[in-house]
Amino acid sequence: MTITIDGKQVRLKATAATVKRYKAQFRRNLFADLMGLGANSALTSPDGSQQPLDMSNVDLSNVDFELIYDLTWLYAKTADPNIPDPMAWLDEFEEFPIEEIMPEVMELVQLTMGAKKK
Repeated sequence: MTITIDGKQVRLKATAATVKRYKAQFRRNLFADLMGLGANSALTSPDGSQQPLDMSNVDLSNVDFELIYDLTWLYAKTADPNIPDPMAWLDEFEEFPIEEIMPEVMELVQLTMGAKKK
């Protein structure tokens, strides 16, 4: 998938290595961080059905936006191994419209957590 950040096209991708890449870069557990974001609703429910991540249940006033930056970098790095470290990459953008890119990032979060694409 490709998104636009500050007028630049940025490819994003999730693979089997996404979780390991996150831990290697940020020294944090991706799933624990996602639970703090409210992403647990993306997990399979007890009846086996897939529950989409409902962003209306995520209180953006409590969201750690650093996590959104980290996730966006993670998926961009997975798509393009040549991008620089997170701080240098973020410095390439004067604007970073989190509200606009969050739906696409959350779609990749669902894939990372094992929810199937519809």
